[in-house]
Amino acid sequence: MYITRSGGLWALARSWGTARVTASRGISSSPVRKVMEGEQAPVVSGVDQYGKKIDLADVLGKKSLILFFYPKDFTSGCTKEVCSFRDSSEDFKALGADIIGVSSDSEESHKSFAEQNNIRFSLLADGDGAIRKAYKVPKGLLGLAPGRVTYVINGEGKIVKIFNSMFDISSHIAEAKKALEA
Repeated sequence: MYITRSGGLWALARSWGTARVTASRGISSSPVRKVMEGEQAPVVSGVDQYGKKIDLADVLGKKSLILFFYPKDFTSGCTKEVCSFRDSSEDFKALGADIIGVSSDSEESHKSFAEQNNIRFSLLADGDGAIRKAYKVPKGLLGLAPGRVTYVINGEGKIVKIFNSMFDISSHIAEAKKALEA
């Protein structure tokens, strides 16, 4: 997406996975390349709700993985999403996939959230945004909130599906199942 100033009016144009703002005074940022389906999943690590370091290098290439990013613990939409993954965890297990959730919340917040909602899979704390950045997760809600994106990664470590929707929460689970069944 490019936003340029022309004749006093702002014009908006889209471009493949890039974002740049330029004005007559020269505010600009580098284009950001998206992580794409068919590519190897970025190898990252983080700490879960129990203080355990989770390194995706130990998971990728061994079995399938559902890696989902959500905005915030204890909010209605995020609770619905995480609990939907929880409720479908046996289905994902039968399809040979592990589940890992990621948000910017702290380990302590994740621990409380997981205990309150009976979550058995890892929730990674990404306070510095490094995991989100590695996966190039776009912001949602006009760039004001962290995005809600699900990555389905096969047993070879390749991304086979990326589903991005802030509001169609139940489709994250359905799209992940469909990708694993394909």
